[in-house]
Amino acid sequence: MSKILIRGAKVLGGEPQDVLIDGGTIAEVGVGLGAEGAEVVEAAGKVLLPGLVDLHTHLREPGREDSETVLTGTRAAASGGYTAVFAMANTFPVADTAGVVEQVYRLGQEHGYCDVQPIGAVTVGLDGKKLAELGAMHDSAAGVTVFSDDGKCVDDAVIMRRALEYVKAFGGVVAQHAQEPRLTEGAQMNEGVVSAELGLGGWPAVAEESVIARDVLLAEHVGSRVHICHLSTAGSVEIVRWAKSRGIDVTAEVTPHHLLLTDEMVRTYNPVYKVNPPLRTERDVLALREALADGTIDIVATDHAPHPHEDKDCEWAAAAMGMVGLETALSVVQETMVETGLLDWAGVADRMSVGPARIGQAKGHGRPVSAGEPANLTLVDPAYRGQVDPAGFASRSRNTPYEGRELPGRVTHTWLRGKATLIDGKLS
Repeated sequence: MSKILIRGAKVLGGEPQDVLIDGGTIAEVGVGLGAEGAEVVEAAGKVLLPGLVDLHTHLREPGREDSETVLTGTRAAASGGYTAVFAMANTFPVADTAGVVEQVYRLGQEHGYCDVQPIGAVTVGLDGKKLAELGAMHDSAAGVTVFSDDGKCVDDAVIMRRALEYVKAFGGVVAQHAQEPRLTEGAQMNEGVVSAELGLGGWPAVAEESVIARDVLLAEHVGSRVHICHLSTAGSVEIVRWAKSRGIDVTAEVTPHHLLLTDEMVRTYNPVYKVNPPLRTERDVLALREALADGTIDIVATDHAPHPHEDKDCEWAAAAMGMVGLETALSVVQETMVETGLLDWAGVADRMSVGPARIGQAKGHGRPVSAGEPANLTLVDPAYRGQVDPAGFASRSRNTPYEGRELPGRVTHTWLRGKATLIDGKLS
């Protein structure tokens, strides 16, 4: 593998430095570095970050290859600056056995655009009735550490308690999709003024908040770790903040779309804005941004949820829930958090690389940009401005809520262990 010299990059947004990659490792970081025969990447004005890590990606394979595959999903990840993604378990068949998680893991290894770490289901078939093979999935070649029934809530308190107790034995974490099912029957969007005016079934904030409150107390009771997926309300923020003040081992994520979009978008009846949990109010959005800035919310996770055209190009009630997000996440975070002054680039690195790698135990990712560390890196041009064109996405699906919207920033290069997966904005 050849040497690569990244010249004049702002490491974590700081002063310009040179970074020399030799093989799969960062060999040296400094000013005025030289390396005979090295490929030189001129990075003046650009920001160098550790490779991004997504703790919440839907790759759809096996079973829904019409919307995404491990190959297309990891190509989208590389395009967005990601060097590792955690693949959710709601595939067909469900990733509730060692065999299925190993299949996904090996597909990721074969394609090589980023590392793929499967997430195992908490319950068999995501049915919420019987624990899945948690230990076997952990002991498999995939080495599963994160378990989630995402797409469905583990609503049975006894099952949730047992899962928390089980994963405690090997240091795993249960990632909860917080949605009380009885409170969201027939729900189509956030419950509030807009849902009342549009006559659409409301999805109350308490449906999320009540489950989070229960689960942080369960985690405290058994002394285990719980992670809250796609937290979306101001009330949820306060519950997590309270839990952390008590020393409960809880972490939480927010999606880029919940940092930017509100339920006002639903007035268009465009199903591209239909998502689970739903887009909330401006008050919620501002609370989520503040919580991400102060560390109450630990990380940004995309909840990349690709769907084929026919599942979104239909009437609102019949449309599938979800948005693609891997290729736009960093730009949305730049707009909502960096350009508002709530986070600097070092903070972005923490919330989008260091934090998710720590929670998911992704070895070799989320590491410092310093000598001796794995060369998992992302180079960003923060001065770029451009309209989102889904026709150019690497993802197999196009269900983005940002089509035609101008967003800042552009990932120009991604390196996975020193190997370029994206060069000048084009997949290698």
